[in-house]
Amino acid sequence: MSKNSDFLSTLKSFTSKLSDGEKSPAEIANALNAWLRDGGEALKIKIEDEVERSVSKMGFIKRGEFEALKQEVAALKNGTVKKRTTKKTTVKNAAAKNSSPKKIVKKSANKAPSKKVSK
Repeated sequence: MSKNSDFLSTLKSFTSKLSDGEKSPAEIANALNAWLRDGGEALKIKIEDEVERSVSKMGFIKRGEFEALKQEVAALKNGTVKKRTTKKTTVKNAAAKNSSPKKIVKKSANKAPSKKVSK
């Protein structure tokens, strides 16, 4: 609700400056356009940040990261390996490094040999 009152107070101040003759209608329109443009840019940045955060949580990557990974795989296939540095280790990678391998126990069934019965 604070944002709504900020908007209304800004409009009131523009209106009072216009009616008092402090500024011309063109100056008010330019100031209002600049204020709206600044607000739009701030909103655009917030939306981009939120989209990036949400997409990252879903496990998607950026096109640039995908292309770099594709080049790395191609280099591995050709035998030329260049070490890739990442900014952060994923939770899965960290968990895989810290966990010890699990033992697999195979149980054998001791069954008595069955006799064949002829009819």
